[in-house]
Amino acid sequence: MTADGAAGGAVTTRCLIADDQAMVRECFAAMLAAQPGLLVVGQAADGAEAVSQTRHLDPDIVLMDVRMPVMDGLEATRQILRDADPGRPRVLMLTTFDLDDYVYEALRAGASGFLLKDATAAELVHAVRVVAAGDALLAPSVTRRLIADFARQPRPDPPFPATLAALTHRESEVLRLIARGLSNAEISDTLVIAQQTTKTYVGRILAKLDLRDRAQAVVLAYETGLVTPGGTGPARTNPGTGSHR
Repeated sequence: MTADGAAGGAVTTRCLIADDQAMVRECFAAMLAAQPGLLVVGQAADGAEAVSQTRHLDPDIVLMDVRMPVMDGLEATRQILRDADPGRPRVLMLTTFDLDDYVYEALRAGASGFLLKDATAAELVHAVRVVAAGDALLAPSVTRRLIADFARQPRPDPPFPATLAALTHRESEVLRLIARGLSNAEISDTLVIAQQTTKTYVGRILAKLDLRDRAQAVVLAYETGLVTPGGTGPARTNPGTGSHR
């Protein structure tokens, strides 16, 4: 986040809004502009324009509609994040479809959050602040669908990723809890460790696995079988060491 433009030296989060409906863009812009510490630096009517404006305006967070003409939000997200600096910009996907097949692809593309357009103004502002701060955010209905889909469609046991072997036992525990949707405070309570210690573990996990944020960590944990829906059964074992990871 940049430190310019905020009263009293407070940090300002620069926001870009990409949506093919002008009314939606204006509504979101008005809601965000009314909040302290949030600055709307631009608007885009399609994915290609979002990519161009992101490169020109250097926002901290892009509110990205999924379905847009010229270039959809998924491809725009891929292009924006492909060569982006670590940690910024972050992308918050917006959609009217809670059963969108795009959820997985959005997260794999690097999106840090996924919010439905029927969210309240307060929920939208909260989502922007959470994602801008470096955390991941998914609407509860989207999270439920992600887990339900994994449970409904058994996937073949994938090769154990070499990168997961780099995690310590404690880091693996923390990753499993992240995948369960626990916050840092909840992880700290579960493992009986300080919140700062949990934050340190999370940072190490993301760095070792070359992940942008917690959203990608959740996807990786489920896709590799480190975590299974329902949480039953033993943890996966690293075949290279024989140790539980």
